[in-house]
Amino acid sequence: VDLKECLQSAEFISSSNENFKILEDGSVYTTSAVSLSAEKKTFTILLKDIQEHVQKKIHVSLVEEEKKKTRHARDTVLKRTKRRWGPIPSVMIENSLGPFPLQIQQVQSDTAQNYTIYYSASGPGIDQDPKGLFYIERETGNIFATRAVDREQYPSFQIICFATTPDGYSPEVPLVHTIRIEDDNDNAPYFTQDLFEFSVPENSKPGVVVGKVTAEDRDEPYTLHTTLKYRIVSQNPPVTPAFSLHGDTGVIAVLLPQLDRELVSSYTLLVEVRDMAGQPFGLCTTGTAVIRIEDTNDNAPCFKQTQYETRVEENRVNVEILRVSVVDLDEPGSPGSGAVYEIIRGNDDRSFEITTDKNTNEGILCVVKGLDYESAKQRILVIAVNNEAPYMLAPHSQQLSQSTSSVTVHILDVDEGPVFKPCHLRLDVKECEEVGTSIGRYLAEDPETGNSEGICYRIPPGQCNWISIDEKSGEVRTIKVLDRDLGEMRQGQCNITVLAIDRNGKTGTGTIQVVIQPGNKNYPRITKTDYIMCRDRKPICLTAQDGDESPYSTPFVYRITDRSLASMWKITRHNDNSVYLSPKGDTPFGIYNIPVSVIDNGGKVGENLVKVNLCDCVTPTECDINPRSDPNGNVTLGVWAILAMILGSLLLLLILITICGCCGSGVMHRHVTDDCANHNLIISNTEAPGEEVM
Repeated sequence: VDLKECLQSAEFISSSNENFKILEDGSVYTTSAVSLSAEKKTFTILLKDIQEHVQKKIHVSLVEEEKKKTRHARDTVLKRTKRRWGPIPSVMIENSLGPFPLQIQQVQSDTAQNYTIYYSASGPGIDQDPKGLFYIERETGNIFATRAVDREQYPSFQIICFATTPDGYSPEVPLVHTIRIEDDNDNAPYFTQDLFEFSVPENSKPGVVVGKVTAEDRDEPYTLHTTLKYRIVSQNPPVTPAFSLHGDTGVIAVLLPQLDRELVSSYTLLVEVRDMAGQPFGLCTTGTAVIRIEDTNDNAPCFKQTQYETRVEENRVNVEILRVSVVDLDEPGSPGSGAVYEIIRGNDDRSFEITTDKNTNEGILCVVKGLDYESAKQRILVIAVNNEAPYMLAPHSQQLSQSTSSVTVHILDVDEGPVFKPCHLRLDVKECEEVGTSIGRYLAEDPETGNSEGICYRIPPGQCNWISIDEKSGEVRTIKVLDRDLGEMRQGQCNITVLAIDRNGKTGTGTIQVVIQPGNKNYPRITKTDYIMCRDRKPICLTAQDGDESPYSTPFVYRITDRSLASMWKITRHNDNSVYLSPKGDTPFGIYNIPVSVIDNGGKVGENLVKVNLCDCVTPTECDINPRSDPNGNVTLGVWAILAMILGSLLLLLILITICGCCGSGVMHRHVTDDCANHNLIISNTEAPGEEVM
């Protein structure tokens, strides 16, 4: 770019795009790799005359150069080029002490005497401007550093050196030079957490991994400066070392063969990390790891006392009578210390119950069923205790037996009301018994005296009014006829509460269950008594019913009580309540009224009259129950027979009327040939003579 033409007195030259560098002679160089898009890439060159306060801009547009066609191998022209000097990367010690300015490298050109540089940094601190860090002597080409450099901020620099002639011409291509900042072990390693917390179950075996501590170092990776080693500095409490720390990985593992939470609940480890592979001259940092020992149920609960005594009044229910406590060395509030109580002996009738108070871990013994002083003046219970979690045997220890304790419960006597024995009495009453029938006696006793003297009985109102009880003797009688077919008695039973009152006014209650036993009060009867039997004489099925229940109903016994009819008809058993009725031999047609008696299982006889129309028919619809013939031989006509005769007569009369009407309407003429032969031969037209015929 011709700068002189634009501004002759330009003192300051700059580019709007840092990817391009402009020298005083107008040469334009790229400071980094440039990727041109399909469109033009533009930037601006700014020229300033500071004294005259003049400023001008030159707009530059770059277009991608078209690729030249490649020559064939035979057309290739070899050109000789001048060999350029490329210095190896320079090294600058991090945090160098100088003296500054510190010479880093020297660049020289055979044709130029003036040198300038442009440099860029790479690293996490590139957002900070490193200007003034390097400069080059214009005449000698010596590159100097003006101050110390932190490698963690600027790991390396790339310097582009430009060589020009006194008149501003650049005869050579810019030289790229790299300055690498050599790492100094100036950063101590540090732990990634202020406090590491781990936990491990007690009684864990040696070698079980507890956790891992981690540290980092900001120095150059994969060098001794970042090669870290871990170790345990101290352990609190200062007992036998319980844990090991892997020097390379930082993994903490169990070392002690027996960790007992009840002795030491947690350990605090002071751990150290050192770089330079742990060498004494390496930098180090310490951290803290706290390891909590988790509880396991390796301690069985034990009763504080082996014997307890308590008292309770008889007949008291749902009342707490005793609290028992245990000692458990496991962690309070955990399943390993939670107590579970049970009564293992002396509670066969389940009068007692024991539960656990979750707040105090005590066992609460309660009476859930009333106790009787007269039956037993004291009860002895045996209580056992376990934990919610299963017991885990600690290493090198023996199995412990279950802890038990005995509880003696003294029962206190209380003045009680009368007690019915039994408390529930069943009385069976036969159905339809007479009013006032004695059906039993219901007595109560005084628990203290054991007799029934001075006790009165009565039935409270509002119950089924079936029975009464004698106030003094307790005798029970019916006050109405009990019939299972009437109203409230259909259920067949009723529960009646009875009161017993002693001289002191104390009461007791009992229950009488009155059950009405079925009686034989109903006669068996045949459900259908009218039948039609056709000429096929198919047997008739007779079925009886009885309103009574077993054993006063089926099986039934059927008999024909009339001897003359018994000789003409027979009964065949079908099942318990049905039989077949059929005629014997050739019994004539007619209507028969057959007396049949049915006897139930209780011996009660029911008389029935079965009417059978033995009819000369194919289907029963052809006959009805009106008489056609009687046993004495007198023939009678039924309704259907008379109706058939009338219809036949009418049909015959209609035919005669029709014939007479046709004959009277005209005269019939018939021509008879001569050879009729007295109308005995049929006229024939055959030519040959016929045979002799009669």
